[in-house]
Amino acid sequence: MNLILMGLPGAGKGTQAERIIAEYNIPHISTGDMFRAAMANETALGLEAKSYMDKGELVPDAVTNGIVKERLAEPDTDKGFLLDGFPRTLDQAEALDQMLKDLGKEIDAVIEIHVPEEILVDRLAGRYMCRTCGATYHKVFNPTTVEGTCDRCGGHDFYQREDDKPETVKNRLAVNVKSSEPILAYYKEKGLLQLIDGNREIDAVFADVKNIIE
Repeated sequence: MNLILMGLPGAGKGTQAERIIAEYNIPHISTGDMFRAAMANETALGLEAKSYMDKGELVPDAVTNGIVKERLAEPDTDKGFLLDGFPRTLDQAEALDQMLKDLGKEIDAVIEIHVPEEILVDRLAGRYMCRTCGATYHKVFNPTTVEGTCDRCGGHDFYQREDDKPETVKNRLAVNVKSSEPILAYYKEKGLLQLIDGNREIDAVFADVKNIIE
């Protein structure tokens, strides 16, 4: 059972990934983890990736693809894996097909957790902080007990970080949509794409994930 998990920031991908790996006992393979492991183990590709990252440059696809292939060749992936954060481009998706072919494996399903963008803006842009003590709140999921008063210190001065402001969030989502569209279209054409409504309770979303997997 070889899966790719996709979804925009705030769609709940991380939560579902945790459930999938706990339920099915397959490794969760994220690009960040792979890079860290390759660099920590000082593999040739890991050191090459580090040389780019140390200069603040993007790691070329050839290096990224090599690190992914090394990871997918490890024995813990024999019963399946969950890829998260890769592929990020159409070139990477095509390279993944080739590397899996070389390894005698193939993708069984690409699961996209879909949440409307306006809902994601509410989720991501709802965070605000107390300027006095730094306590963090969310206007929908974790508001102050008394409106306008910090639960922790009683302060009344709140602010939003630049990253959490609606315009910043909208731009971030737009960038993600643009980059993911060709990848989703690629897997849809292959008949692998499975769409799940992520704008529901976590358990309901996971029930749909299980139906797809099983």
